[in-house]
Amino acid sequence: MNKILIFLSFVLVLSSCRAIKTKEIQVVKLAETTKSWNGDKLPNYPKGSPKITVLKITIPPKTTLHKHYHPVINSGILLKGALTVVDEANNILELKAGDVIVELVNKVHYGINKGNKPAEIVVFYSGTEDLPITVVEKE
Repeated sequence: MNKILIFLSFVLVLSSCRAIKTKEIQVVKLAETTKSWNGDKLPNYPKGSPKITVLKITIPPKTTLHKHYHPVINSGILLKGALTVVDEANNILELKAGDVIVELVNKVHYGINKGNKPAEIVVFYSGTEDLPITVVEKE
């Protein structure tokens, strides 16, 4: 009986070690493109000293953002909620949690959270020290 318990313990230890070894790192490409969400070709990066900015933006329910544009390339991932993005030509992009957006550059647009829950998005901006990441349009 003792030998059986030792054997079973040994098998259990081996199987748990094997389980650890079989874990693999997973890489999922969320986006790779040369175009923004409306099909416009992304511009060249601006000249100057690079500056990366990462923002987590929470948009309350039933909120419309100001019309704005970005002079720099940026992309984001919607973590929570839903978001509608509208450009100056009335092209519409509907985002849900987990969706990725490659934003428009130098094109006026705005977002709307039509839902009853906050929308939470993380956005990565690739700019330069001399450029703002967002310019709000005067209404």
